[in-house]
Amino acid sequence: MEKHLLFKLFSGKRLHLGVCGSVAAFRAAELVHRWQDTGADVSATLTAAARRFVTPLTFQALGAQPVYGDMFDGQEPFEHLEPGQTAHAMVIAPATADMLARLAQGRADDMLSAQALAFDGPVVVAPAMNPRMWQNPATQSNVDILRERGFLFAGPESGKVACSDEGQGRLADLRMIYLAGLKALTPQDMEGQSVLITLGPTREVWDDVRFWTNASTGTMGASIAVAAWLRGAEVYAVCGPVELWLPEDPLFHRYDVVSAVQMLDAAQRLWGRATAGVFTAAVADFRPEPHGPGKFKKDRAEEGFSLRFLPNADILRTLAEERSEGQIVVGFAAESVPDMDALAAAVHCKLSYKGADIIVGNRISDGFARASNRVFVADTQGREEFWPDMPKPHAAWKILDWIRSLEV
Repeated sequence: MEKHLLFKLFSGKRLHLGVCGSVAAFRAAELVHRWQDTGADVSATLTAAARRFVTPLTFQALGAQPVYGDMFDGQEPFEHLEPGQTAHAMVIAPATADMLARLAQGRADDMLSAQALAFDGPVVVAPAMNPRMWQNPATQSNVDILRERGFLFAGPESGKVACSDEGQGRLADLRMIYLAGLKALTPQDMEGQSVLITLGPTREVWDDVRFWTNASTGTMGASIAVAAWLRGAEVYAVCGPVELWLPEDPLFHRYDVVSAVQMLDAAQRLWGRATAGVFTAAVADFRPEPHGPGKFKKDRAEEGFSLRFLPNADILRTLAEERSEGQIVVGFAAESVPDMDALAAAVHCKLSYKGADIIVGNRISDGFARASNRVFVADTQGREEFWPDMPKPHAAWKILDWIRSLEV
């Protein structure tokens, strides 16, 4: 699991997983493990067709409890009602065309469809089927009915399916289904808000093969972006050159850039849409004066050479100055300081100089290119806190809580 997706914040929550008869059924087993890593409990129901592809024992061995089979097979008479009484959200993955029809018609003639009919919490559906079956008007009509009733959908994706046909019908990326399940568990306390986030390094090109950059991975910014989306916000993520997967969703917009100039341009174009800006990117303060086209050859400078660097714009300060009334600005500061007291002093200095509402500071050794972070946070209302070393997704959640506290 990518570090920016692991939100260990769901202890006490329960997901119920429904698995239908599809060749993709074996992939659903991995979801059990992923959700359990967040602290959530997982139960499961396998349809009769699903059990042709995978066994209940697989899910039991991975920790799903209980795992339901056919109606009337169990010892309890009301197993078809139990998920509605114990689970906070339901995910059906893979969901076949037959299951979509059952759900749309309100049928209850097998265990899973009966459980879904008796479930009054959020239900996520991840379809998987042949592209022609997905495109059939009957299936699309069922999808429309379910959307109107509040069902949430993850996928399907386009590509080659098991029968070698190509088109829309493949089971969604498991990361997307995993996050859709977490989103269904999460109070949508940021619904109606929009967050602009910059993340990762910038890369300042010198010649055709060389550039000036830093070791930022973008994990902190990506954690904040995903957390904001999980909580219902519309997200605009301006990403420097990073290898990070992010959700594909109508409320999640990704913009890939390379240089500081490109990042500023993208952020300025998006800034007017945002209620808050969280500027985590490790932007290069300077860029080398370009060599020009081609590769600089070693034989041109056998005795060495010097580079001239030009200043880049301060993205955080620029957008803080351009903000509209009500927009909240959060900046990050990575400092080379000896201790946390020195870090606190640096954060307070930047809080004033940058024009931000909140500054989150860390020592470079505590957060740069690591999965966790130890920070000092301060805002313009006089609140300040030291946070011990914690996973970046956990810190991301706390930062969003802080942003919301400023909106009150």
